[in-house]
Amino acid sequence: MKHGVAFRKFSRTSSHRMLMLRNLVTSLFEHEQIRTTLPKARDTARLAEKIISLGKKNTNASYSRASAFLLKQDLLPKLFGTFAQRYANRPGGYTRIHKFGNRKGDNAPEAIVELVDNPRDLRWEITSRAVGWDILRKKLSGNTTSGLVNDSHADMQEILQSEIQLPPEVRRGVLREKTRWNLQKLLKYRSPDAVEEIAGKAAGHMVRVSFLALQRNVESRIERTPSNASCLQGPP
Repeated sequence: MKHGVAFRKFSRTSSHRMLMLRNLVTSLFEHEQIRTTLPKARDTARLAEKIISLGKKNTNASYSRASAFLLKQDLLPKLFGTFAQRYANRPGGYTRIHKFGNRKGDNAPEAIVELVDNPRDLRWEITSRAVGWDILRKKLSGNTTSGLVNDSHADMQEILQSEIQLPPEVRRGVLREKTRWNLQKLLKYRSPDAVEEIAGKAAGHMVRVSFLALQRNVESRIERTPSNASCLQGPP
């Protein structure tokens, strides 16, 4: 039973443990996305949230505390500039953890911890692909695959604008409930241009899937059609 355990010890002394977490937070701020074990990712995300809150305060005291915590002082302008502006309207939840299976060798659970709305945001990529899949599935119910390649960019942004206004539990929309819920969370604190950006990514993904479907359809037809050489050959 887990009684009287305040936090994870990581089989390290207090000074070694804090230095390890400071190093992980510094790497997270530098690359905005790192991979580590799941317990370390959780503690790293917890400390990173506190340091970003210091950056949003933008006082002399918060600057001194952040400077004493980070191992690279050249990240302070990024913390008090880029991150403070990016999360100015977000009340919390600046990090996100994605489970990444188990590590080869010791089978330790791994995870990817990232800063929300970073340039390589995994949730942004996953949601844009899910939007493309849902709209493709809806169009396939009443359209051909060749038509999807031609008109995929026509109404993608209008569909997303209407889906954002719907409650997540409504089933009459184009997107599935889970996809609509993720889309609304993703765009809640983003700029209005984010709708156009994710519409472009979803449309591009839908076009790629349509071309793959066309290619597989042609290949299957070629495999089913006997070749001319075999037709011209006589009986053995």
